[in-house]
Amino acid sequence: MNNGTSNDLNELIQLSEEWDRVMVENDARKIGSFMANDWVIVATEGGITSKSSFLEYIKPGGLLHHRMEFEIIKVAIYGDTGIVVARGTSGGTYKEDAFSYYEWSTSIFHKSNNGWLCVLTMLTPANSTA
Repeated sequence: MNNGTSNDLNELIQLSEEWDRVMVENDARKIGSFMANDWVIVATEGGITSKSSFLEYIKPGGLLHHRMEFEIIKVAIYGDTGIVVARGTSGGTYKEDAFSYYEWSTSIFHKSNNGWLCVLTMLTPANSTA
């Protein structure tokens, strides 16, 4: 059952869209502000990366995003948990090698007194004809 208020749903949509914008700024501090301390990402290549490791890649410019263009497909809220499912393209460079992924992104958020923070992001390759 989705019991989120329209206000909460709109907050999650805006937060997700802002996070995409911040990713292309490549500012580790700003990017980290969207994540809970125990956030992890399960990436398209199949690896699991912690928040601290992910941000360490960004700080010296080892991971640079030039493109984050996602369409939000579904937003749902269950109590203090929010889920955002989106599909789109992320692109940039990792250790100077270019990458571009068309993928599904599922992010799980937790709401506390400090607002919504992402606790998990899962990326999955998307079929371009879907």
